[in-house]
Amino acid sequence: MIRFLLLGCVLLLSACASQAPLPERTPNLALPLQLHIERQMAEQRQDWLLVIQREGPGIRWSMMDPLGIPVARQKLIDGQWQADGLLPPNPEARELFAALLFALTPEVQLLGNYPDARQHDGQRSLSPRWNIRYSQPLSFELNVSQGPHYRITPLGEHTP
Repeated sequence: MIRFLLLGCVLLLSACASQAPLPERTPNLALPLQLHIERQMAEQRQDWLLVIQREGPGIRWSMMDPLGIPVARQKLIDGQWQADGLLPPNPEARELFAALLFALTPEVQLLGNYPDARQHDGQRSLSPRWNIRYSQPLSFELNVSQGPHYRITPLGEHTP
């Protein structure tokens, strides 16, 4: 019985330690945003649509597949993620949303919100977790350590 309790505690602590970093204060983003997310891992490619919008005191993140079927929905309120709707937990989506929040944070607010962030020559990183390479402010590539590679573009723009 004690072994199971200890194992449960260890698993809970490891889950907490692996949560994606969030900003010290919610950055001022130009919302709403509609983005095309292209996910690549190994030889697999997926396309998603993401809508980011203000809702009351928080920010709602709604991601769906090209047919409009919800993939993930979360709200960021007071620096905490909250489930939005009845979708099951999606840790990859939460990591993606946190990385996008980092990528979309205006440059003047970056170091105040992410003290360990680095930015240089159209690239931004929060080592060892995320690396971003911008081609334009809302068009960029996002690499997640030990995870997929994403290409982000504003919805409606042609993506190669």
